[in-house]
Amino acid sequence: MGIKKELGKKIKQLRIERGYTQEKLSELADISQRALSSIEIGENFVTSETLDKLLAALDITAEDLFSTNDVKEPAELLKMINQNLASIGDDAQKLEIIYNLTKSLK
Repeated sequence: MGIKKELGKKIKQLRIERGYTQEKLSELADISQRALSSIEIGENFVTSETLDKLLAALDITAEDLFSTNDVKEPAELLKMINQNLASIGDDAQKLEIIYNLTKSLK
């Protein structure tokens, strides 16, 4: 996924977490709803001025917005876990580590 789509997805996620509609956030940020929609779907990239407005409207820092430590959706995490397991193959030592780790999470 490209940076425009990733950023748009994050802005939408933060908007929804705050209970804002696109209309409400666009009002708070003093941008058009169409512009916000284009940003959220990754069609357009934000200008620095619009980015500042969105950060203020969402009451977040640039670090909050660009952080990559987001929790992924369960389906995506399972897919990544299965890919990692497949790459381990039958390495008994690594499999035992994974087993003990998952066992400790119960």
